[in-house]
Amino acid sequence: MSQIIEACVAFFETDEWPHERIEELPMVRSRYAGRNGNYDCWFQARPAEQQMMFYSRAPINAGPEKRAALAEFFTRANYGMVIGNFELDMNDGEMRYKVSVDVEGIELTHTFLKNLAYTAVVTLDRYLPGIMKVAYSDVEPAAAVGEIEGA
Repeated sequence: MSQIIEACVAFFETDEWPHERIEELPMVRSRYAGRNGNYDCWFQARPAEQQMMFYSRAPINAGPEKRAALAEFFTRANYGMVIGNFELDMNDGEMRYKVSVDVEGIELTHTFLKNLAYTAVVTLDRYLPGIMKVAYSDVEPAAAVGEIEGA
């Protein structure tokens, strides 16, 4: 198990998040309960490249008829994002928020990992009401993002 994954396990244990190691990927999965939804989330490592990602997945997949509108929603939401970005799989509709970083020479402290994890889950939780509006109604992506961002 890589040092990156070991540090991620230690973070989950310290913050008392239930977690499961997925040895072959390498990955550590968990769940997060936000104000607006519950999210599958995980740390994933690329040890050879000294890179890591934290993903938080939306609790729904975008239907084929809504993927273009949600792609616009995410493009608008991503513009100006400082840390992380939304992703949409146009094949199956999976939606998630990703924070990634090169960790070469970085000490993987609890605070560092907490900032990665909570940025992803809190951002997805903040935008989930808009995602749901676009996915299940005729709300325009620009209006949904504007409502969230106060524009």
